[in-house]
Amino acid sequence: MNSVYIYDAIRTARARAKDSGGLHDLRPHDLLKALYRALEQRSGLDPHLVGDVLLGCVTQHGDQAGNIAKTSTLYAGWPTTVGGLTVNRFCSSSIDAIAIAALKVAAGQERATVAGGVEMMSRVPMLSDQASVFVDPAFAAQCHMLMMGSGADLIAALNGVTREQADAIALLSQQRAETARREGYFKSIVPVHNPVKDITVVEDECIRADTTAASLAQLQPAFAALGAKGVDTLQLAGYPQLETIAHIHTAGNSPAMADAAAVLLLGDESLAADLRVKPRARIVAAATASDDPLQVLSGCVAATVKLLREQELQAGDVDLFELHEAFAATVVKCQRDLDIPADKLNVNGGVIALGHPMGATGAIMAGVLLDELERRGRRLGVVAASGAAGAGSALLIERL
Repeated sequence: MNSVYIYDAIRTARARAKDSGGLHDLRPHDLLKALYRALEQRSGLDPHLVGDVLLGCVTQHGDQAGNIAKTSTLYAGWPTTVGGLTVNRFCSSSIDAIAIAALKVAAGQERATVAGGVEMMSRVPMLSDQASVFVDPAFAAQCHMLMMGSGADLIAALNGVTREQADAIALLSQQRAETARREGYFKSIVPVHNPVKDITVVEDECIRADTTAASLAQLQPAFAALGAKGVDTLQLAGYPQLETIAHIHTAGNSPAMADAAAVLLLGDESLAADLRVKPRARIVAAATASDDPLQVLSGCVAATVKLLREQELQAGDVDLFELHEAFAATVVKCQRDLDIPADKLNVNGGVIALGHPMGATGAIMAGVLLDELERRGRRLGVVAASGAAGAGSALLIERL
């Protein structure tokens, strides 16, 4: 098998998923076109070298329907010989896109692939595809498909996570994200011009720098009403040791919806001769796992445990972790189950503060991880994300 190298990792800023957001007026294809152009300019990439583009996208509806991985390359004017595959494993989709693209290189099928993800939640809202497993309660129950916030509240109940702990996680995420933005740690952002608003979006928009413990404490639980409609009963039947579900998650300690895209340029060792840049990192391993669907979001932990076990590593062997802040209770579970010190986990904030453009989040985190490994001069990093139904995916990256 060939070694698989990361030659570049770039992204757009994460914009607020509102009409007023900096990227809302653009199509998702416009975001990807800007990133494809940036790959060419930064690395000297000839698009004819790219065998396939693989993109994660969760809500493949409207602007994001029709295999956006392929149509975005055509929109950008890339050669018609470049393939395209759109991947959906819920919120871990872009990590899986990277893993599949890496397998193509490792197997010798392609010398170069582009992998990442896109989600514009202001233009294609979550659940706008009206999937029966989410909008038909009876069918959803048969499939054990619950909304993400309900799973997060169950995780809180099972792990004894208090509202105060959850708010503390959210506050730390906001503080770290604001520091990283102020200090210029997010090196991978590519400026994107929005001609409708006549602005160029260069910074993440979702960070709430004025967040305090007091302001978080004032917010009401977001998923208690959903629980009262039957979800609590279903979860308690699965976990009879619990008397109640802890509804501790609010808009303040939950992920913020966002618009964004991210891509990585992957290739074998020979690709370096065709580029102006050397590889930045190597993809060492990937893992996917599925955990209890009633917890919905615990797959991030399961995938990371599997990855470390297969590589015969402990958490102490890894320099940095970028793990999906899929609601605050999951962060507490990650730290406890994996024994990760706080100074190694999401050191520049997570999606609670920075925003969660579902299909793009994993690829964004991979770029953030690589930037931070380089800034600190460290070697090994893990990026992992949870998806719905207990799905989870993880990557082990070695900085060169």
